[in-house]
Amino acid sequence: MKKQRNIAYIDGQNLHLGTQSDGWKVDTKKLRIYLRDKFDVDEAYYFLWFISEDEQNLYNRLQKDWFIIVFREHSSALKGKKKWNVDVDIVFEMMKRIADERESFDKIVLVSGDGDYIKVVRYLIQKKILKRVIFPNTNHSSLYKKLSNKCYCFLSSAKEKIEYIWNSNNKKKEGS
Repeated sequence: MKKQRNIAYIDGQNLHLGTQSDGWKVDTKKLRIYLRDKFDVDEAYYFLWFISEDEQNLYNRLQKDWFIIVFREHSSALKGKKKWNVDVDIVFEMMKRIADERESFDKIVLVSGDGDYIKVVRYLIQKKILKRVIFPNTNHSSLYKKLSNKCYCFLSSAKEKIEYIWNSNNKKKEGS
């Protein structure tokens, strides 16, 4: 059987807050390996709101762990104000990829539990190009309740494989 070439779109804030609310953090390197091995993800786009140069260690680590970082566009007037919403950017990038480069991938993986994605998820299911929606925790939007359980899974089921474990060798390493 031919290996699929899948793409992951990750809502970084949703991932971080979702696992944090369940009391754990994701090791991004382990997450990237998990996405590759479990879902045949070749390209993984990690969407963030640019916070500041103070977060450069986080950005460097994500790139080192083979994520393609996509920052949310914003005006300079908003610099320093938290506005994490990357939903529109993720949906736009998915639809652009479908329209312009449909032959360059097989399926899409979405990492988020945000209900703002329900329309695009339904579209991906209809077009048979959704691999899976991965919910960071069980507190996902109720809009997903009507989906077949074959369309989604919970990141917590892979917690033992992808959890960030703090030890003295990684003092300076930060969670997702």
